[in-house]
Amino acid sequence: MQSSTGRIVDVDSLAQLDRLLARGARSMDGWRLQDLDLRDRDDALAGVDPQGAVLLGCDLSPELEARLVAGGALVFRDVPETPFNAYRSTLYSPDELLDVPPEHHERSLDARVYAWSRQRSRDVAHTLASAMHDHAIDDALTEWVRGRRIVGVMGGHRVQRDDPAYLDAARLGRALAIAGRTVATGGGPGAMEAANLGGRAAGVDEGVLAAAVRIVATVPTYAGAMAGWLRTGLEARALLTSPSDTLGVPTWHYGHEPPNLFQTAAAKYFQNSVREDLLLRVATAGIVVLPGEGGTVQEIFQDACEVSYADEASWTPIVLVGRAYWTERYPAWQLLEAVMRGRPGAQGIVLVDSVDEAVERLLALER
Repeated sequence: MQSSTGRIVDVDSLAQLDRLLARGARSMDGWRLQDLDLRDRDDALAGVDPQGAVLLGCDLSPELEARLVAGGALVFRDVPETPFNAYRSTLYSPDELLDVPPEHHERSLDARVYAWSRQRSRDVAHTLASAMHDHAIDDALTEWVRGRRIVGVMGGHRVQRDDPAYLDAARLGRALAIAGRTVATGGGPGAMEAANLGGRAAGVDEGVLAAAVRIVATVPTYAGAMAGWLRTGLEARALLTSPSDTLGVPTWHYGHEPPNLFQTAAAKYFQNSVREDLLLRVATAGIVVLPGEGGTVQEIFQDACEVSYADEASWTPIVLVGRAYWTERYPAWQLLEAVMRGRPGAQGIVLVDSVDEAVERLLALER
């Protein structure tokens, strides 16, 4: 990916680097190389002036590193005592985060990074490492969402897999995926997991989706049953052949909750506030809000804040599912109507009773 700003060239793949060199590049001025293994590129870079280059988390031979630094390049190495790559150039996969058998979840990359985040000192190097990591995930997420029509699905993290609401969320995700939308969630358990499951399932019929939900429902919650929760997730995921892309945006702020196995890409952050803002920002094709509690209520009005100031050309739909829930138990609908009254985006707020109606109304509002 090449930036259009000045002389800056973001180099985040070896193939791109090789293309630049093949074209006869003689200067690395303005190059930003990130998360590349350059240990076999010593000879290829030998004739290129490194002045003005910045290398972030690249693997280098000692000889190449010495030559680059001596020639004026700025080299950022991995921060010591961190279990993650602060300069990664891609989003995570759930299998990368959960990189051990289900019985050993506590040894996974995800669990080790969470433990680090809870125990880290006030060492400025550690603070910088987490900030640089989140910046790198920002960049990778920007690339991943480009060209996709993304619908954010919000809902309760406590919804258990054997609850009818779980199947509803999975049906919602599948219907959106079939309609060509990419489902994005907070990447955790509950309604988030269900929507990612459905969002992955555009290539299978409703019977397969129901079978996958029956498998995970045998272990309704991860609490006290992490191994079984993960194992049944893997079994159900195996049924979802030709998976459609679906995004999760989880956070180690809630690291006691595992990332679900059904997101195909995970933009996992340290800072929860950054994560919440980005999840809403990438949902350019709208938001569907399923029943939830405090966090879900916050997300409604965080999105409403942005939409209420949008002009006629830039508002996005907000669809709340559950009339009684959002008018009686948590009367967010009345306040949402009041916030949006007289604003261009008022035409894009909808209250419905079913996920089928939610999909129908959301697609009808697309402009």
